[in-house]
Amino acid sequence: MSPVVEASRAAALESRAYRPVAVRRLREFIERESVFSWLILTPPVLFLLAFLGYPFFYGVYLSFFRREVAGPPTFVGLGNFVTLMNDPIFWQSVGNTVKFTGAATILKAFGGLGMALVMNQNFKFKAITRAALLLPFIVPTVLSTVAWQWIFDPGLGLFNRLLVESGLAKTGPSWLGTPTMAMISVIMVNTWRGLPFFGISILAGLQTIPVEQHESATIDGAGTWDRFRHVTLPSLLPVIFIVTTFSIILTFFDFQLVYVLTGGGPANSTHLMATYAYSLSMGAGQMGLGSAVALSMVPVLGLLLVLLTFYVRKE
Repeated sequence: MSPVVEASRAAALESRAYRPVAVRRLREFIERESVFSWLILTPPVLFLLAFLGYPFFYGVYLSFFRREVAGPPTFVGLGNFVTLMNDPIFWQSVGNTVKFTGAATILKAFGGLGMALVMNQNFKFKAITRAALLLPFIVPTVLSTVAWQWIFDPGLGLFNRLLVESGLAKTGPSWLGTPTMAMISVIMVNTWRGLPFFGISILAGLQTIPVEQHESATIDGAGTWDRFRHVTLPSLLPVIFIVTTFSIILTFFDFQLVYVLTGGGPANSTHLMATYAYSLSMGAGQMGLGSAVALSMVPVLGLLLVLLTFYVRKE
């Protein structure tokens, strides 16, 4: 046998002997907790960078330019933000956003807690009731909002017909035609839509509380209110905090509901920061100014979340 053949055969044998060791070491490296975690985390991080990171940073870039839809960008630095500081509609939309988010979140939290306590009881048609309570969360936002437009109609709407038929009023109010009633209406619809999220999440937390804790409290003489106050509520606080945080974020950035229901009117009384940013960008063609409004939402939301976190940790 020639030396060349012997050398190649020896190299092949050495490679076969080394391959299991290399594969084993690679597998051990991948199975390390830190490496495996990063491998699992990489796809969603790339997705977020591609579909959320790029639009966000492009919006930051646009906020420093005066950019019309059909014109070239002109660098203005902080000029767009200075313009917003002197814009009364912008400050009105900020106040509307805070009121809308605060009122809707509080109503959803208390309503969802009550819904969860009821659904945690045993009664007939329990499964059907749970499924029905999920409908507001399942129906597409635009479709349900159009249905609410019909309900709020001053002439043929369900609410006004009930008021007139029951004799409580000769004519129903203009639900979407006056500033106060329009804000109450959008808060009502947002609360209706967000209740199932709170209810189902808190119900899941209720079912993790050990029965022994309630039994021990009952033996010690605690009534229904005392058990709720000292056993149920403290156990639910982590769940309520997480659900409330998510709800604040989703409500703060709510766009579809308000845009379809009122379009920000009447007289800008229901303009949120999201709808006002869209109005400036797409309605007025001021892409840079609209991006500045959208970017201004970040510190306001961050402050709300910091205050909420500080309060919960203090309690």
